[in-house]
Amino acid sequence: MNLLPLTYLGNVQYYTKLCFTPCMIDVHEYFIKQSFRNRCDILGANGTVSLTVPVVKSPNDCKATVRDTRIDYSKRWQHRHWESIRSAYGKSPCFDFYGDHFAPFYGRRYEFLLDFNLELAQLLLRLLGSDAKIRFTEKYLSPEELDAATADFRDTLSPKPRLYRPDPCFVPQPYWQVFSESIPFLPNLSVIDLLFCEGPGAQDILRASMR
Repeated sequence: MNLLPLTYLGNVQYYTKLCFTPCMIDVHEYFIKQSFRNRCDILGANGTVSLTVPVVKSPNDCKATVRDTRIDYSKRWQHRHWESIRSAYGKSPCFDFYGDHFAPFYGRRYEFLLDFNLELAQLLLRLLGSDAKIRFTEKYLSPEELDAATADFRDTLSPKPRLYRPDPCFVPQPYWQVFSESIPFLPNLSVIDLLFCEGPGAQDILRASMR
């Protein structure tokens, strides 16, 4: 089993696991800043673009669990995220087909990050042609509580190089990207990069990226 964090438009590595392997998502862990829990990386004309969902700071600097983390709407992040996605993928082969599925998420307000991320994940699974069901842990599981058959990706599936660990079960396969003529292939971006570029072929790329 793979133990995963909640993610915002998770990357290709994340969806190889969520689509094809037994997984549990930990929503009882403390929210970790500067992580994929509220951030994704897409490809823009000048390279990687990071999109971050701002969250409400907990009172008295107390730590909030992932399931209790609230979204901060004091800035127009929804407009910026959607304009960035449209700018990056508006000319991709499949944006006209899939884009309308994502647009409502950037005009609707969700109080909790969990609900926003979860509905996006359910949409992505459906568009990727996966019948996987998202399951959650019933409580926080410390590393010491995990058995040898459980692979813990909560910390290592991270945008921070010092935390990331090689994953022998993931071998990213190249595919055509929107700015391929000027930018070398960038692996393991948000899975929306793969979806907008490959459409129905995205599931085959995901499957081929598993070892």
